[in-house]
Parts: sequence; structure tokens; C-alpha cells
Amino acid sequence: MTIEEVQNEIIDEFAMFEDWEERYQYMIDLGKDLPLIDEKYKTEDNIIKGCQSKVWVHANMEDDKVNFTADSDAIITKGIIAILIRVFSNQHPKDILEANTDFIDKIGLKEHLSPTRANGLVSMIKQLKMYAIAYQTQLN
Repeated sequence: MTIEEVQNEIIDEFAMFEDWEERYQYMIDLGKDLPLIDEKYKTEDNIIKGCQSKVWVHANMEDDKVNFTADSDAIITKGIIAILIRVFSNQHPKDILEANTDFIDKIGLKEHLSPTRANGLVSMIKQLKMYAIAYQTQLN
């Protein structure tokens, strides 16, 4: 699936819920299915700066596609990073860099987060795109 197709799938999934309490529960459930980072990558270097909670992200590239794993010590944050990884994992670095993240506004996520969590969301996106820049540079 392309990044846009995954984003549209997420928009459709969030539209099925009546209210934000159900959406938060869905995000928590997504976090439980997150491809977990190997314990050896839970280091200071892999912590996303700018998040209120601890969020670790690790990336590797196989067959010119970036794969992400992550974890967080907070259940909502774990759900947020799970959504982002679902969108960006197993994609070409160039596609990650060119992708917009309007789907976050379409599902209403940013407006339902505290300011510190919203800042953390921006930091998570930046970090995933930084990995994509590094891998794209290797491909050039």
C-alpha cells in the first residue's frame, strides 16, 4: 500500500467511531499491536526529543524500504507512534519525505491532544522523516 492509501484507511477507521473516547480506546489498542522496538535499541539515542513521554524509535532499511519499530511508556503516546509507524513503515525514504500528514487533521487528532502531546506528535513526525533523510542519502 502507498502512504496515501494507508492514511485513507486510517481516516476511514477513525470515522467509524462516534466520539473521542472511542477513538482514544482505538489508539490504545493500536499501541498494543505496535511493532515493538528491541530492548537493545531502547537507548538515549533513540528517544524522540520533544515528547512529554518517553518514545523510542528505531529504523532500518531493507530492499530500499524503511522499517520502524517503537515503544513508549505512555499508552496514548504508544498509540500515536503506532499510527505514524503504520503510515511510514515499509515505505521508500523518498515517499516518506514527500508525504504530507494532513490525515492527522482529518482524523482530528491534533485538536484532541494536549499542547505538549501535540508538540510530541510533531517531534515524532520530524524524527521519522530524519531517518528517511538519512536512508535517502545512502541511496543517492
